[in-house]
Amino acid sequence: MEISLDIFYSVSYKVTVMPVSTQFSIAVHMMVGLGYLPHTDTTSTHLAMSVNTSPSFVRRILSKLSKAGLVCTKMGKTGSTALARDPKDITLLDIYKAVEAPKAFAIHDYPEQKSCLVSCAIKSSMDKVLEKTQGSMEKSLDEISLADVIVDLPG
Repeated sequence: MEISLDIFYSVSYKVTVMPVSTQFSIAVHMMVGLGYLPHTDTTSTHLAMSVNTSPSFVRRILSKLSKAGLVCTKMGKTGSTALARDPKDITLLDIYKAVEAPKAFAIHDYPEQKSCLVSCAIKSSMDKVLEKTQGSMEKSLDEISLADVIVDLPG
């Protein structure tokens, strides 16, 4: 006698492409640029050319970095941006928090399958794992200064 498992299992798939935030890496790129050539009048246009993005996008990130006290900006026609502190006194965690980067991982938002024990319990289990992972990542970022990144550049 053959039993079909089709009546026992019902699986639906939802394919989702998760957006990736690049603000943190772009902010680090910009901060490294400011720290690499600290005595130049660097504009948002210069930073945008280095990142290969628009000056308006760069200005939005600079605004966040400025609010966090990481950069000083002069507005206007002769405007420029500079680091507000020495690169050794700025951590990657400072930058991460300034740009309000999303957490490293997130729990999916698919609805629970009430008939599945794993589906009903996975989110609370993963909360613990992801909280620990996020804490480890932030601790690691707090141990790396902007100067540590700049030192890896040539010249």
